[in-house]
Amino acid sequence: MPRLVVARRLLLGLLAVVVVVAVVASVVVVSAVRDSLPTHSGEASLPGLDGEVEVLRDDSGVPHIYGDSITDLARAQGYVHAQERFFQMDLRRHITAGRLSELVGAAGLETDKVIRTMGWRRVAEEELPTLEPQTRRMLQGYADGVNRYLRGRSPGEVSAEYTVLGLDLPLRDIEEWTPVDSLAWLKAMAWDLRGDYADELARAQLSGRVSPEQIAEIYPRYEANLRPPILSADEWRPGRAPGGAATPTALREDGAVPPRAAGGAVVRETTGAGAGAAYAAVRQALDAVPELVGRGEGVGSNSWVVAGERTSTGMPLLANDPHLSTSQPGVWIQNGLHCRTPGTDCPLEVSGFSFAGVPGVIIGHNADIAWGFTNLNPDVTDFFLERVRGDTYRYEGQWQEFETREETISVAGGADQTITVRSTGHGPVMSDVLPAVSEAGDRAPVENPPSGAQDYAVSLAWTGLLPGRTADAILGFNLAGDWDEFREAARAFAVPAQNLVYADTEGHIGYQAPGQVPVRRSAIPNAPPGFWPAPGWDARYDWQGFVEFTDLPSVLDPEDGLVVAANQAVVDGRRPFLTTEWAAGWRSTRILQRVEELDVVTPDDMRSIQLDDQDLFAQVLVPALLGVPLEAPEDEPQQQELLRFTEEARTLLRAWDRTTPAADSEASAAAAYYNAVWSKLTELLFDDELPPDLRADGGARWRAAVQNLLADPESLWWDNALTPNVVEGRDEILRQALVEARLELTRELGKDPESWDWGKLHRATLEHPVLGGEDVPAPVRALFNEGPFDLPGGSAIVNANAYDNSEGFEVTAAPSMRMVVDLADLDASTWIDQTGVSGHVLDDHWGDQTQDWVSGVQRPWPFSREAVEATDPDVLVLRPDAPSGP
Repeated sequence: MPRLVVARRLLLGLLAVVVVVAVVASVVVVSAVRDSLPTHSGEASLPGLDGEVEVLRDDSGVPHIYGDSITDLARAQGYVHAQERFFQMDLRRHITAGRLSELVGAAGLETDKVIRTMGWRRVAEEELPTLEPQTRRMLQGYADGVNRYLRGRSPGEVSAEYTVLGLDLPLRDIEEWTPVDSLAWLKAMAWDLRGDYADELARAQLSGRVSPEQIAEIYPRYEANLRPPILSADEWRPGRAPGGAATPTALREDGAVPPRAAGGAVVRETTGAGAGAAYAAVRQALDAVPELVGRGEGVGSNSWVVAGERTSTGMPLLANDPHLSTSQPGVWIQNGLHCRTPGTDCPLEVSGFSFAGVPGVIIGHNADIAWGFTNLNPDVTDFFLERVRGDTYRYEGQWQEFETREETISVAGGADQTITVRSTGHGPVMSDVLPAVSEAGDRAPVENPPSGAQDYAVSLAWTGLLPGRTADAILGFNLAGDWDEFREAARAFAVPAQNLVYADTEGHIGYQAPGQVPVRRSAIPNAPPGFWPAPGWDARYDWQGFVEFTDLPSVLDPEDGLVVAANQAVVDGRRPFLTTEWAAGWRSTRILQRVEELDVVTPDDMRSIQLDDQDLFAQVLVPALLGVPLEAPEDEPQQQELLRFTEEARTLLRAWDRTTPAADSEASAAAAYYNAVWSKLTELLFDDELPPDLRADGGARWRAAVQNLLADPESLWWDNALTPNVVEGRDEILRQALVEARLELTRELGKDPESWDWGKLHRATLEHPVLGGEDVPAPVRALFNEGPFDLPGGSAIVNANAYDNSEGFEVTAAPSMRMVVDLADLDASTWIDQTGVSGHVLDDHWGDQTQDWVSGVQRPWPFSREAVEATDPDVLVLRPDAPSGP
């Protein structure tokens, strides 16, 4: 969109916000917006540099930074990130420190209470001195570069968002950036990508509402025979290092996963009022933390790597597309860090996707290796039910005093708020964040509960609340030159644990699972460890340490020349115990199918697979839907007409190829009906017995559950609890879903099924995290948001534009970027970001990649200096002694 049009939209938005002083305010703000745009060429002063640093911004605005030391490169990266994305960085800093209210007012208060209770920044402060000296130097250099850019600039000169917020709220001066600010953001990433906490609380809430058998049915075990895990038994066995001999294993036997995840003799005794309410309060409190990189249905990733013997280039190809929440600006910022003369003194030569606020490259490649991430999703959180009496809690037969601290939260435009944080030996008490409401008769799923009335609290143990060295791992990946160095760096990757796929220019491919994964015993007989909250008063259920790195799954150069990691189970086995909450494997299985269909895999094939929109679950559900009779008695003409009306829509499914395009087509019409039926089916099947906050989202787990239920027509789930005098059964529920979906789409898209279009239902709006919500005036939202965009794909599909059945068809998570790395010619690699490099609304690179992202197009990814210079880049020279500059 032309910048003049955008400027007019900004002016109109400001007029809508401040009508009384529209002329004065709009002139001031538009001027501030213009002044906040960074300069991309010329010279600038960056004291502390050892020598000159060049920033070459290519035709996509991506900065490629050239210097002569790692600290110079880090200092320049901090400067550039502050130029492009400082408001995003500052927002992340305020959130992770529990200080969002200082920036946005009372709207941030609940978020601050939860994060102060967990103490993310406190943990980051403990972490900093434990890091390697080189990592600390890089973090400090990055901070110095950020602060040099900020020096002498008012908030309005740094970013337009401050000016808009300042119309309603008092703004403080911008604080200097610190290394702890960078580390705290890694805690936020780890929080969104942790495993199991939501399901652990959900099962606790459901205990007593539905039977243990029904809980087991909606948390089905992973079917490795239907959807292969990442590593086969031939590729990895417990205790065997990749490519090496067996080594002793220190894993505990109680990591076994039972035949049915929640079945068996689960003990549930009435424990008095308050336990279930405490679980519900914790869930409500933790939901107050904003989605920082994304969580819930659809958050995951695709990654796979193909060995050279299977590719057209003769060298490995590596693909990655992390599925995270959508936003404007996006989660990532693209950049390159290059030593002019790579060597021992300056070994950094890397390019890829970074987080604004964190030095280095998170995902990408250097001159020797490439790597990608998908969420491993191990169970790294546990909730402990604590018995409480006054200011004490019960542990090992003794009443112990809580550890307490006061936290004062400053609120822009309001009075300070003070909270008292309590902690047990397990961690912070999360049920204190919001008041728990007593509910008589609540049941706590714990073995041998205390008798009589009892007050409870719920504490949280999470590996992210322990000091870790993930920052060391990031720098280690950037510098690694081969598999051994990459794997050594992975040892330090604590949270969030990721599936790491690997390739190098020597032709090797590999996989490594890193991370801190707790070893503990199950709180309930016959259930996996961590499946239920544990009784905090019994030390037997405390964490006993962590899985050794040598016991985490890994492989180098698998015989089939392929690794696919798309959040499915890592191995088909009981050890090490990582989690039961795998993605059900629909995406990974489809990627495997696509690759196996090819004699030779080309880079274009890799990009095509990333856009695959076939729904494998449809192969299960559609035959069941087509087999349901749509007939009514002759004496019910209205019912007969309704079913004929429904059959007209169901006909779409008979010739459907199971793809889910957004464009107007027969397949798009069928996809619209299929997804509407699926949404109605999950509502009819599950939501009659689930509390509102636990409604079925329709993602991969629910698909696996329904696949099993279709083969089990006697399950209690097929009976609608809201019709106590009627037992519906499987076919009746399927029939109702077909009918209700037909009626809904008639209202939404029109009477003619052939005119339906999946893209008209399935849309994504890239929202600004502060100025994009419904409480912001529409003209301002229109300025800072992008979209809506019609998108193909859906939940549990390779082109993973996910949605939540319980909320509608709007996209909730999507590929945050896509990349394909060609190890035969790194300059032939391609990438695309969801939005663009810039975080400034009037900048040419604000959202300039979005249309390509929507269309599935990837842009050239220049790596060598020659390739970068061929883009006719803007050049900014940073000098330690330049008198002035941008």
